[in-house]
Order: sequence, then C-alpha cells, then structure tokens
Amino acid sequence: MYYHFLDYRPPPWLRNGHIQSVWPTLFRKVAFVAPVREVLPTDDNDELHLDWYRQGSDRLAVLSHGLEGHSRRPYMQGLARALFNDGWDVLAWNFRSCGGVMNHQPRFYHSGATGDLDRVVKHGLGNGYKTAFLSGFSMGGNLTLLYLGQQSEQLDSRICGGITYSVPCDLAGSADMLALPSRRIYMRRFLRDLRVKMDEKSRRFPDLIDIEGFEKIRSFHEFDDRYTAPLHGFRDAQDYWENCSALWKLKDIRVPSVIVNAGDDPFLSRRCFPESHAQLGAHVRLESPRWGGHVGFVEHARDGYYWSERRAVAHARSLLA
Repeated sequence: MYYHFLDYRPPPWLRNGHIQSVWPTLFRKVAFVAPVREVLPTDDNDELHLDWYRQGSDRLAVLSHGLEGHSRRPYMQGLARALFNDGWDVLAWNFRSCGGVMNHQPRFYHSGATGDLDRVVKHGLGNGYKTAFLSGFSMGGNLTLLYLGQQSEQLDSRICGGITYSVPCDLAGSADMLALPSRRIYMRRFLRDLRVKMDEKSRRFPDLIDIEGFEKIRSFHEFDDRYTAPLHGFRDAQDYWENCSALWKLKDIRVPSVIVNAGDDPFLSRRCFPESHAQLGAHVRLESPRWGGHVGFVEHARDGYYWSERRAVAHARSLLA
C-alpha cells in the first residue's frame, strides 16, 4: 500500500489552508487507549514527560509534537493510533514545559533542542526494540529532521527512517509568515499560551526572566529575541533561527525521510519547500499536496484516520519491506 501525495483530494469545502489548520483543533476527537505516563530525568535536573502505548512489539515509533502542543493533541493521538494498530509500540513525548507540567529549569524548549530528542530516542531504544521510526509535526518535524541530520553517520542503526508534517524548516521565513497581518489570529494564540508559561517562569526565576512589556510583543522576531535566544544560549533570534533550521541539515540525513508540507500551509515560507538534490540530499523526499493546511490533512473516513496517518503507515511499511 503506497500513498502518493497526489492522492490527497479533500472535499471542496476543505480546500482552504486556514480551515484545514483549525478544523482538527476544534472538532477532532480520537478514540484510543489511554497511554502510560513516564517521567524521564535529564542531566540538568529537569524532566521530560513521556506517553507510552505498548503492545509488546519489537518496533518503536517516537512522535514529537508542535509549538505549544503536547503528546495528547488529536494529531498526536491520531498518528499514535494508526501506527499502534499497524503493529508499532509508540512513544509520544512532551517538550519541556509542555503536557501540563512546568519544567524545573529556566530554559524550556525550542526548535533545535535535539539533545532532549536524543535522550528520548535512546531511552526508548534501551527497552530492547529492534527498529525505530521517527515522526514529528511542525516544530517537532523540524526537530526530528535536524536530529537526523546532526546524527548523520552516527545515527543508531536501528532507526530506519521518518516522516514529518508541516515543517517550518526555514525558521526565519516562517517567523516572517506568522508576522503577516493575515496570520495575526495564529500569532495571538501562540503568544497567549506562551505568556502563561513566561508568567510562571518569571515568578520562579525573577532575576533571569522579566515579563514587563510582554503585551507589546507581536511576533516571534520579538519573542525569540527576548526569551528563546538568551535562555538557550543564542546571540539573538537570527542566530537561533540560523542554527536550528533543519533546512541546512537535510542533505546530511542518511535514512529514508519524508517531508509533507501542504502547498496552502499558512505558516510556511517558500524556502520550507526545498526541491533540489543539493538541499534534500539523497535520502529526503519532499511531498507537497496542494491542500492540507498546517497539521491538517483532514479526511472523513469510517476508520477515523486522516490522510497524513495513512501516509505515515505506508512509509513505515515501506521501510520494513
């Protein structure tokens, strides 16, 4: 079973990037088994919260969510269910400060925090799995691809490949897109959620984090300059974006990997659609359905699957063949 990107043809009323982007958040419910939560300590006295879906498989899928998401968002549970039903154990993890639990350190998460993903992957593989498959959405997609590129020749041989969706692999360009007036509704929601976290961080670390004037922030240019970059060791937002954009590491990936970025995604810049061999390398494939929005790819099917989940299962199967 192979699903080419041209197979995705949603009904006419879903052929709009904005509708696709908000529909699953507003209306999707995924019926699936409850995961088992595990707390994984880090070397810097922090912790990562993991959701396990186990059935005794020797194959493990590791899923990474998007900005201000968490492991139990419908898109995460939908993919977890699809892979689980196809024979995989699934490990869906939460970035620091996500999943309803604030982390302990001043730092939180960012698009290049591959050290945390590496810790999760190694912990998962330490449970005796013979094969691993990685997937990520939006920021989690960038993180996944960056990790695969950074690891390159040193990647654990049990990792067979991955698939990512709605990937802002050009972080600077995506920040520009979200700064547009037509994207204000998305930016407001991100800043509203981040404000809650920065309020708590400020109470815990008043000497490091100041929230005075936060209400004047209107874009990731300002937020990343003021918070993300300094808290994670970058000079400024531009330095952060340049060092953490997966675009520059795609050519170094050594396992079969797919990027699925919809042509109508309102978050992505033109450079988030790399097409040349010089950019993609020998092992990465870009698929650009005409529709799908940002982490959308909605499908109304009796089994409850979305097209993106069918595509992931098909790719995972092809890697095992």
